[in-house]
Amino acid sequence: MENSKPEKPKFRTPSEIELETFYRPSESSGDHAQDQQSYPGEYPFTRGIYPTQYRSRLWTMRQYAGYGTAVETNARFRYLLSQGQTGLSVAFDLPTQIGLDSDHELARGEVGRTGVAIDSLDDMEALFDGIPLARVTTSMTINATAAILTALYFAVAEKQGADLRKISGTVQNDILKEYIARGTYIYPLVPAMRLATDLVAFSVERAPDWNFISVSGYHIREAGSTAVQEVAFTLSNAIAYVEAARARGLAVDEFAPRLSFFLAAHNDLLEEVAKFRAARRLWARIMRERFKASSPRSWMFRFHTQTAGSTLTAEQPDVNLVRVTLQALAAVLGGTQSLHTNARDEALALPTEASALLALRTQQIIAYESGVPNTVDPLGGSYAIERLTDEIEQAAEALIAKIDALGGMLRAIESGIVQREIQQAAYQAQKEIEAGERVVVGVNRYAAPRGESPSVPLLRIDLESERAQVDRLARLRATRDAGKISAALARVEAVARGDENLMPAILDAVKARATVGEISNALRKVFGEYRESVVI
Repeated sequence: MENSKPEKPKFRTPSEIELETFYRPSESSGDHAQDQQSYPGEYPFTRGIYPTQYRSRLWTMRQYAGYGTAVETNARFRYLLSQGQTGLSVAFDLPTQIGLDSDHELARGEVGRTGVAIDSLDDMEALFDGIPLARVTTSMTINATAAILTALYFAVAEKQGADLRKISGTVQNDILKEYIARGTYIYPLVPAMRLATDLVAFSVERAPDWNFISVSGYHIREAGSTAVQEVAFTLSNAIAYVEAARARGLAVDEFAPRLSFFLAAHNDLLEEVAKFRAARRLWARIMRERFKASSPRSWMFRFHTQTAGSTLTAEQPDVNLVRVTLQALAAVLGGTQSLHTNARDEALALPTEASALLALRTQQIIAYESGVPNTVDPLGGSYAIERLTDEIEQAAEALIAKIDALGGMLRAIESGIVQREIQQAAYQAQKEIEAGERVVVGVNRYAAPRGESPSVPLLRIDLESERAQVDRLARLRATRDAGKISAALARVEAVARGDENLMPAILDAVKARATVGEISNALRKVFGEYRESVVI
């Protein structure tokens, strides 16, 4: 039944920014007034990091994919590339994300479910079979085991004959947001930050075109944060990584140009566009003023966007097509560098091939039929957008200052303050949905009559796929050189006990055909495991 409550007396964004009935010319003064007169490609990049943006090159259409075995996911990758996708994005299953091999007892029932199962170099080779890594950019959403999966990727690239110095792609490697919002951590904070920073230092030296951290606000937003919190907590995490890299002796302009970001796109189109512009401007100021970066490339906020999975509904799944289109449009209007559009059935299961294709076609229609990419920052100069950009920046800046006052993001995570703020925002949003104050079409308003839910074809990952992966792992264990494995793992453990960079030892171990679980266990022996404190 439709909600009969009267309309709310105040109009506001999901971040609680009150909206005027209409906006006049901006009342900004000083720096913000000058920013509004700036050109795209100029500091502080409010209007975009490139002077001609999509007129020169469209965003990368990077659909997130992965399920079952490496062979199955390879087939999906090839299909999407054949349909016009311009970059790969790998989803890994939960065992791979938390450093468990597919034959571990805790992995049962999870192998290949939320992404592809990767246990060894053999799997990684199968994943990219027939896909030249020298010519395709790949994004990997992996964090606790990012060093191991990156080593596997580099090893496959080298076997294909590629030059690591020219390999381009991104590994998420954003471990801090795992403690805040997502939960696929393994080690305590300090050694986890060491692993992340080792990967940064190794990449700077050996793979200079590789994006070694994609600081993710997406998962913070999916956990229930507001847009303002997404910006603030993401940039506070990035500040922690910059400080850690500098503490390792890296000069800021040596590594900052390869930092990238990953944000969500939600339904409130105006707030989302303003959010992207505010994040870009705020990061430019942080890098130039706080960290004294001198290279304009260090000031640039380069970001990937994914439409918001948490906004999709199991009810009336076709309606999700409209949500995803609005969200993708917000990302493009906001100047994203790459984009994943969710499929209509993702509130129910991993997407089928047909719905994955339709999600890709959504991007292609925006790119080639909407006209939106033909001018840079087309909403720049909108009174409402400019005011929202200012307000989001100011609110995010205040939250960052609050985290700084606590001693930085690591201290804030340990105290549970960040987690608590997100929980409160999520609770408030849910209360508004349940009260009918925040409308979700098809759920709390315009719901289908009982019993009229449409039947949607779903992708099913059967147990046979898991058995095939476990059998493949058993064959690997039976055929490899046990002595080489023992030596390689002992080396990983020894380096972990010292202060050398772990990446060379991990790379040698994956080449010897050690598994993700075995390398993770060698590190567990030294680092231990993180135990989450209860946040009330």
